[in-house]
Amino acid sequence: QVQLVESGGGLVQPGGSLRLSCAASGIIFSRYTMNWYRLAPGNQRELVASIFSGGSTKYADFVKGRFTISRDNAKKTVYLQMNSLKPEDTAVYYCNANLVVGAIEYSYWGQGTQVTVSS
Repeated sequence: QVQLVESGGGLVQPGGSLRLSCAASGIIFSRYTMNWYRLAPGNQRELVASIFSGGSTKYADFVKGRFTISRDNAKKTVYLQMNSLKPEDTAVYYCNANLVVGAIEYSYWGQGTQVTVSS
């Protein structure tokens, strides 16, 4: 079955850095668009960053210049390097794998990893 397993979350001070990882299994990883979403209490789920099968990337305005998404197809892993973290980045971060084939969308989610930015 398909599994997405996130890791790397934790508590960090404002201005600090964290690197999230998401290891996938059960899918042809290289074909999928990989996304990082986040959900903070009282907020709606937000798309943070995407990396497409060809390697191009897209970022939400609120993380541009601070976060970097990357992928290693050989390891079936997507990363989110988060620098200059702010308290408002506190959220549960979720990895998502997405593929559209014709009229069928395949979408899988990880269990989430907590990121807390606080002094």
